[in-house]
Amino acid sequence: MDRVRTPDERFHHLPNFPYEPRYLKVLDPTGGEPLRMAYVDEGPNDAHETFLLLHGEPTWSFLYRSVIPPLVAAGHRVIAPDLIGFGRSDKPADRNDVTYARHVEWLREALFDHLQLSHLTYFGQDWGSLIGLRLVGEHPDRFARIAIGNGGLPTGDERVSEAFRTWQEFSQTTPELPIGRIVAGGCTTPLDDDAIAAYDAPFPDETFKETARIMPTLVPTSADDPAHDANVAAWATFESWTKPFLTCFSDKDPVTAGAERKFQSRVPGAQGLDHVILTGGGHFLQEDCGTELGALLVRFVNTTAR
Repeated sequence: MDRVRTPDERFHHLPNFPYEPRYLKVLDPTGGEPLRMAYVDEGPNDAHETFLLLHGEPTWSFLYRSVIPPLVAAGHRVIAPDLIGFGRSDKPADRNDVTYARHVEWLREALFDHLQLSHLTYFGQDWGSLIGLRLVGEHPDRFARIAIGNGGLPTGDERVSEAFRTWQEFSQTTPELPIGRIVAGGCTTPLDDDAIAAYDAPFPDETFKETARIMPTLVPTSADDPAHDANVAAWATFESWTKPFLTCFSDKDPVTAGAERKFQSRVPGAQGLDHVILTGGGHFLQEDCGTELGALLVRFVNTTAR
């Protein structure tokens, strides 16, 4: 698999993101050299609780810069990977080399084979929920609790919103994919120039954006999608999931509005929890409500610890 790697100097002077990147290698399914995956690892290695924070598309772990501090301050360990194709991780040069299944396997290899993580508290948003929930569904014993915000686990059987159809078409037809402006457009609070530049940093030019380009088309939108059966199987896991499952969506996301109700009605572990709608948050609620989200996740652990 051909890939490109963003020069390190693109990540100098990131605002409010002092975390040193760590790296591991995951297998190239086409038989080439392993791909480098970057991740943030903060807090004590022997912490009783470890948080896994998964970003979506087209962001990277920088998205969690306001969420990480309250988790670490509470004594927890935080793992925030950059998915392959994003952030400091290697980026496939051909979009046809990127699939939903490969993202799930890359993350599984990183978290379980290399980092040997278990008893995880997982939070995912956007593609971080599609990939993360599949991983939980296939390896439920590795996870202690789940929180989801502005995300889902579509099988292709659901109705597709007009907002998502518009985004999907735009991603495939625009000559230039303006990553920083896309993220800013998914927030209710203005992003300053430094933050927009940080979201643009992983992508020096369009050749670095092949994964970001293809991801909207990989969301299952029909029953014959390649991910349909695997996602249906993951849902079967969640329909018998009794460990804590929290929804913390925001109130101003046109893409995922109302998706929390499916989890609340179908997941036994969601019953009896104080689910939250974060006021004033757009699609990227980590930008609009990051500190509040961090405090909410700390409270989630404190109230469900066994």
